[in-house]
Amino acid sequence: MQDMVIKMAIELDLKGEVCPYTFVKTKLKLEELESGEELAVTFDHAPAVENVPRSLKNEGHKILGIEQQGDHLWKVRIRKA
Repeated sequence: MQDMVIKMAIELDLKGEVCPYTFVKTKLKLEELESGEELAVTFDHAPAVENVPRSLKNEGHKILGIEQQGDHLWKVRIRKA
């Protein structure tokens, strides 16, 4: 039986941040990760939920999901290219 390695996504809480800081801080955090690792970012700024994933996708990263967690709270899961 092989050992299973379960990788947890790195969490980044950007509640209270607005564009363009949401993108800049997400990008800086992604730079710390290895290719293939996952980052889960929490936003409470609605424009960031659209803008950040679009910009990251344009840079080649994969958006794994966008999940609304409340009236003004979203979690975006990203896999680093």
